[in-house]
Amino acid sequence: MTGAALALFGGQPIRTQPWPRWPQPTQATYDAVADVLGSTRWAVSGPYDGRVCYERRFAAAFAAYHEVPYCTPTTSGTAALTIALQALGVGRGDEVLVPGLTWVACAAAVVNLGAVPVLVDCDPSTLVMSVDHARAALSPRTAAIMVVHPYCSIADLDAFVALADRAGVPLVEDCAQAHGARWRGRPVGTFGAVGCFSMQQSKLLTSGEGGAVVTADAELYHRMEQLRSDGRLFVDQPRLGQLELSEVGGVLGRNLCLSELQAAVLLSGLDTLATDNERRHQRACQLIDALTECEAVSALPADPRVTTRTYYNFVLRVRPEAFADNTTDAIAAALSAELGTSVNPVYPPLNRHRLYRPDRLVRGDMSEKDIRRLDPGQYELPGCEEARRTCVTFTHPVLLGGKDGVDDIVAAIRKVHDQSARLLRAPQQPTTQAI
Repeated sequence: MTGAALALFGGQPIRTQPWPRWPQPTQATYDAVADVLGSTRWAVSGPYDGRVCYERRFAAAFAAYHEVPYCTPTTSGTAALTIALQALGVGRGDEVLVPGLTWVACAAAVVNLGAVPVLVDCDPSTLVMSVDHARAALSPRTAAIMVVHPYCSIADLDAFVALADRAGVPLVEDCAQAHGARWRGRPVGTFGAVGCFSMQQSKLLTSGEGGAVVTADAELYHRMEQLRSDGRLFVDQPRLGQLELSEVGGVLGRNLCLSELQAAVLLSGLDTLATDNERRHQRACQLIDALTECEAVSALPADPRVTTRTYYNFVLRVRPEAFADNTTDAIAAALSAELGTSVNPVYPPLNRHRLYRPDRLVRGDMSEKDIRRLDPGQYELPGCEEARRTCVTFTHPVLLGGKDGVDDIVAAIRKVHDQSARLLRAPQQPTTQAI
């Protein structure tokens, strides 16, 4: 492999056959969608047709999957975070601890409520928010702690639950990348006051767009139900041909309701989630084993308290010096070309992410002091920078194939490593591309 030209420069790629597609609809998905299309109800705001709507069926099934009584589906993960924070009373001037290494929606949801995201550094060995840095970031203004379970890692829920309890603030779990993961045998998303999920295109459970919040708190649930449906709640005894929603008006809500088509897709997808997660886990274990003798890369460590590990992305830590000091951007581009799939560095830290621009807000009645508090440049995030410098990610569909996929990934890593001196002529500049 030493003399083989890199595919990035016109050489023969390691893999030429396609990877497993994603999403992967089953016959049950097509049947459920057809059932909705043939009905007279495509939304929760449509007239009751004598059947339990798909949105309610999915909500009940997703709550049961997480062993809690309540679930509120939403239009997106961002909407899930928004109504969860609103229901918890987060508002203007409050502070919310947010990981410095995550997608911009986590911080944006806070900003759009008039609150201030306090960016907290990560542990570069796991990519999750550091408990010690979170503890140091607490202040009298802290209204919530938002932990994210990123890629294939789970935040230290023992420590964060204890930290939130001592601080007297709610814990919000962002599980957008951790559908089906378990900590000490218990589903993630059920340790905090609320657990928020995204069902966007690339997620482990998807309807293209969508989201959900799970909780064991009846009061929070009824508040979130109204927040996402213009202040309305489902009635106990619906009447045929009439709306199934009652105008309660306990909060000023808006329309963030999941459609019946989306709910039907999610309900069928939930049936295969555990099986898909197990397939990914098996391939990930094979990949980790196959790379044990490759000193240039290593997988993220497995926390024994994570009893079910899920893989939204498979993350490898690379030693840049072993790759002739190429950047992770160049290494990821070379691997992408060899494998015919998207390989990327992790997210840029939020203090310099080009999409996180609170200064571009319509300022309204915000004071200059409030605006300065939103400045992400005030935070130093060395752990996040180290993660960005040393980690690359593979999207989860590569783990849904056969053993040949594992062999191809290993071969691509070895090839790029062997040709790393020649890779230096590739663009090395950082990008914001991350899935």
